[in-house]
Amino acid sequence: MNTPKLLPSLMCVDFTRMAQTLEVFEQCGIDALHVDIMDGEFVPNYALGTDFCRQLRKLTPIPLDIHLMISRPDTKLSCFAIQPGEYVSVHWESTPHIHRTIGAIAALGGKPMLAINPATPYDVIRYLLPDLAGVLVMTVDPGFAGQQLVPAMLQKLRDLRAFLDENGYPDLEIEVDGNVSFENAEKMRQAGATMFAGGSSSVFWKGASLSENIQRMYAVIGKRNIAVLRAVK
Repeated sequence: MNTPKLLPSLMCVDFTRMAQTLEVFEQCGIDALHVDIMDGEFVPNYALGTDFCRQLRKLTPIPLDIHLMISRPDTKLSCFAIQPGEYVSVHWESTPHIHRTIGAIAALGGKPMLAINPATPYDVIRYLLPDLAGVLVMTVDPGFAGQQLVPAMLQKLRDLRAFLDENGYPDLEIEVDGNVSFENAEKMRQAGATMFAGGSSSVFWKGASLSENIQRMYAVIGKRNIAVLRAVK
C-alpha cells in the first residue's frame, strides 16, 4: 500500500513568506508541492503559471504536484518543463485526446494523474489504468479555494478505491483536492485517499503555526512526522 502523502496547496501560501514556508516544508518532510494552474477558460479563475513552477524548482528540492486546470493541456505540456518524478494531473474533460496527453506526460518523465470533477464518473479511468500513476478526485468544483466539500465525494472515493482494488490496481494513488480540512481529511483517508492537497482549512489554517498544522495533518492521515523523527535522532 502507498504511504500517505501531504501536498500543501501553494494557491493558499503567503507569497511574502515563501522562503520561510519552504524551509518549514523541507524540515517537516513534505512529499510534494501542489501547484494549481488555472487559465480562466477551463475554470473561471486564474492562478499561478509556468514561470512560477520554474522559479519554485530553484528554491526547493521538494518535487511538484502540478494540477493543470486548463483547456487543451496536450498543446501546452512543453511550457511546464516537467521534471522526472513530478506528478502532473490533467482533467478528463480538458482535451479530446486524454490518452495521448497521459502518454506525453509519462514520456517527459512525469507521473500522470487523471483529474475527475465531482460530476465525472470515476470509471472513465477504466481504459487508462495501465498508464496512470493515480487519480485526482476533485471534492469541490474546481477553480476556487475555500469551498465546502461536496458530500457525495466521500462515497465516490470509496467506490473508486473498490474499483481499483477489484481491477488489480490496489497501489494506484488517490489524491483529494478541495476542502481537505483536518476533519474531512480523516474521512477521506478512511474512504481510500492516499494523497492530500491541503490548503486554507488545514496546512495554512490561521489558528496555529505552519509546523503545528503539518503535524496535525500527519496524525490525521496516518503519516509519520519526519520533523519529530529528526529531532529524536
